[in-house]
Amino acid sequence: MSPKVTFVVPCYKLAHLLPGCVDSILSQTYRDFEILIMDDCSPDNTPEVAQSFNDPRVRHIRNEPNLGHLRNYNKGIQMARGQYVWLISADDRLRTPYILERYATAMEANPKIGYAFCPAIELKNGCETRLLQYSCHGDQDAIFDGREFVAKLLNGNFVIAASGMARKECYEKAGYFPLNMPYAGDWYIWLIFALHFDVAYFAEPMVNYRAHELAMTSQYMEQGHEVFKVDGLTVLWRMKQEIEKEKHAALARKCAERIADRYRYYVTSHIWKSSPHQMSLEEYEESVDRHAITEDEATWVRARVNTGIGDSYSAHRQFDQALPFYRRALSQDFWTPGTWAKYALLSLRLGDVGLRIREGLTGLKRMMTGAAKSDALAQTKPAGN
Repeated sequence: MSPKVTFVVPCYKLAHLLPGCVDSILSQTYRDFEILIMDDCSPDNTPEVAQSFNDPRVRHIRNEPNLGHLRNYNKGIQMARGQYVWLISADDRLRTPYILERYATAMEANPKIGYAFCPAIELKNGCETRLLQYSCHGDQDAIFDGREFVAKLLNGNFVIAASGMARKECYEKAGYFPLNMPYAGDWYIWLIFALHFDVAYFAEPMVNYRAHELAMTSQYMEQGHEVFKVDGLTVLWRMKQEIEKEKHAALARKCAERIADRYRYYVTSHIWKSSPHQMSLEEYEESVDRHAITEDEATWVRARVNTGIGDSYSAHRQFDQALPFYRRALSQDFWTPGTWAKYALLSLRLGDVGLRIREGLTGLKRMMTGAAKSDALAQTKPAGN
């Protein structure tokens, strides 16, 4: 008989932390589970530690050769026999013995819930240090409508990977970890699952997220910030396509706005000098070309990004540099009153408002004339053509 829950525990160079993770699972009050220790050809003594647990529910799977973390995750999920899958790294742990029972009870009672999660408390040098505030989503337990949850999650990932238990059906319906998102794959997973299912949130912090030098995030930080930029944008562009397949226009629009916001943030970070996530204008243009499906889509994003760049220069009183970006934005999307207002006010400040507004009105007149001619031409066409 298959277990109800499968814990997938990836392990690479974490043998010294593996007992803490596995013991926290074995101590759960809900007992119907299996544990798959996914040893990704670890060079330490992971096999010996994995085989030391005196419990038939614990299985050791060793990859030969190393698959890499995403393929290792997917292999474990595909091997899972449980109806629910909990992916938790060997360096993290459950901090209460009843978390699994609470999750399973809620998800058994409501088949629309795709996954459950909770806040986490950081663990450093074996001691709890602080509540990770970004993982908190209110002080009351709740069940969120999936698409409303997507709208919030598009702003940035706040679901701690170690805290999430999902139906295996989610993976079978929406897909496994995408291999082209080495850092933000979990953000994509939580987004795509919520597009198809509701989400349960438990306000009590019932997991520990361990901060240490071997943690995945720490390793990416040491390698530079490029992966953060690339992955974050890839997640949003791909989600926009998935949302459009579901014909949810308002959510697709919000996703497009988040894409533009993220480009604007990267491109203007050199102005604010507050972030290492910098992107040149050339890199930004190339990224939009690579991701956008249609020219209209690319133009819409570029118009918003150019307005945002203009706003950043204006905030720093660099008005001469702001004006060309507003002008470029209007050439890409003429029907943006907010950008026109900023453009006019900035032109007034620079003393050439009359010229700027005449240029704008001339462009508007040409556009309106062209539209009128097109309407007239359409009315003269025979029916059915």
